[in-house]
Amino acid sequence: MTLLTPHKPAAHESTAWRAAALSSGAAMLCCDPLIDRVMDCNPALEALLGSERSALMAQPMSALFADDLPRLISLTQACLDKGRYYSGEISLRTAQQGSLPVEIHASAFVENERQLLLLLIFDASEVQARREQTELHWLHRGGLLEWKRIEGAFREVERNNQLILSAAGEGIYGVNAEGATTFVNPAALKMLGWEAGELIGRDAHTVFHHTHQDGTPYPSHCCPIYAAFNDGIVHVVDDEVFWRKDGSVFPVEYTSTPIRDEGTLVGAVVVFRDVSERRDAERRLRLALAEVETLKERLEMENAYLQEEIRAEHDYRQIVGRSQPIKHCIRQIKLVAPTDAPVLITGESGTGKELIARAIHESSPRSQRPLIRVNCAAIPRELFESEFFGHIRGAFTGATADRPGRFELADGGTIFLDEVGELPLDLQGKLLRVLQDQQFERVGDTRTRTVDVRIIAATNRQLRQEVEQRQFREDLYFRLNVFPIESAPLRQRTEDIPLLATHLIAQACKKLKKPELALSLADLEKLQSYHWPGNIRELENIIERAVILSAAGRLHIELPSRPAQASGALSDGFAAKRAGAGSSTPEGLVMTEQERRLSERENIINALRQTGGKVSGADGAAALLGIKPPSLYSRLRRWHIDRRAFSQARPY
Repeated sequence: MTLLTPHKPAAHESTAWRAAALSSGAAMLCCDPLIDRVMDCNPALEALLGSERSALMAQPMSALFADDLPRLISLTQACLDKGRYYSGEISLRTAQQGSLPVEIHASAFVENERQLLLLLIFDASEVQARREQTELHWLHRGGLLEWKRIEGAFREVERNNQLILSAAGEGIYGVNAEGATTFVNPAALKMLGWEAGELIGRDAHTVFHHTHQDGTPYPSHCCPIYAAFNDGIVHVVDDEVFWRKDGSVFPVEYTSTPIRDEGTLVGAVVVFRDVSERRDAERRLRLALAEVETLKERLEMENAYLQEEIRAEHDYRQIVGRSQPIKHCIRQIKLVAPTDAPVLITGESGTGKELIARAIHESSPRSQRPLIRVNCAAIPRELFESEFFGHIRGAFTGATADRPGRFELADGGTIFLDEVGELPLDLQGKLLRVLQDQQFERVGDTRTRTVDVRIIAATNRQLRQEVEQRQFREDLYFRLNVFPIESAPLRQRTEDIPLLATHLIAQACKKLKKPELALSLADLEKLQSYHWPGNIRELENIIERAVILSAAGRLHIELPSRPAQASGALSDGFAAKRAGAGSSTPEGLVMTEQERRLSERENIINALRQTGGKVSGADGAAALLGIKPPSLYSRLRRWHIDRRAFSQARPY
């Protein structure tokens, strides 16, 4: 086809139009925007883009505008809507894959029922150059009046600059390459105490920057302000002083910025501010911080004192008793506390195993770090890993934030695994790894974390026998049982009952805000004659109850009656042993493990009968047995005992 015609031309018109397009200095492009096709172009466009006509017509129209496709779409759409359109913010892609800014005048026309576009394309840099040349020519022709107008405009700019300098709150002055002052703003004059005429043309350094604050000379060749117009670098200083006309001094911070004229350093402009108030504020802040530090040290001392008071409540020297079992226990604590060896504390419920664990921790080098207690019997199976090792956000339903586990909290300190024998067998392996390697991963996390934790475990079960019965992992048992300590039951240390009772009475009176009460000899004999199945915890409960019930300065101690032995639930061999034992005390009886378990189950059932199936609370089965409610719940599950079956059995 021929290069664009807005109508169907005659033959001579088409030839003339084609000749005009070929000889035109303006680059012309005919295109069909609907099918993205180049229809024709003239030699000026070939020269502009550095590509031949055949190559240009072989590629899509959009390929010529690949870097500015959104603007091309906007241009074509506007031209199709309005018939004509202009754009000065578009670029063409040249044969060298470069981007050429152009100006485009677009016209829309119809040929053979097709909507086509004619684009007149001009190099934007050439157009700008012609415009500038035209403007210069116009200025030249404007003559003297126009030059006077421009001179006035420059004077207005200078006046505005002077207004800006006058309004600035910082001091501003300029120096030339010889150090002479070229201008000073009013804020600088006010701070320095000089008049403008006294500073302009003078060496600024020798006038107000000549000496350090201590009075020593400040040579000009060391001055950062002068250095700016020698090395061309911006210098920022915040620890020097300027001298006023009256000889006084004030601290400043300043920036010296070099000035260049066509690449040559011709001077510097200096912006400075008086920082006296800021320095005073900093000094006051330092004094306040020093006072805060003093108060902090005092609080730390008070905190250390309070910590010492807390430790005194739990230190092994405060373990009450003078019996041989207690003396032996204290010797073991002193031996193992300075080490990091794992400790396994065994003994019946209520004998003070946690107190022994705390005494070991408080006597160890880790005493400044936390002792984290974990009741293994109270942790649900499904939350075991989260409780011990923590979890990350989104690890499971309800995990709305990252949460550290008990081992992470105990890092650098001690973790006390209470009732460790209650851990299910399948969860013991997960615990073993962190005990062996001191490494773990939070639930849902792939990052392995390392901790430094000392292990103290406690149990009221015979772990050695449970290992033999494959109810407790042997490797975990040996990992825990490095240094065993046995917590003796209260019936084996009756000589400690007077000391313990006196100590517990004092604590209960303080807690309940009662006047101090004395322990009578009759009360003491009553306490020492009791068999104490719940050990010290049971003694503590009975003492607290007695203090509550006390009247007229006298204790009212009530001891529970011994639970009836349900021999029908025991084996015939055990019943025969009881009949021939010749002693009514538990120490006169030796039981097999099976008999002991049957006895334990029957004892729990008797407690539930007496409490009507109630487990927790002051009048619950756990208190009656002298154990903690979580431990009793664990035993109920182990023995498959439904406490609800006894809910109507309470006799009162």
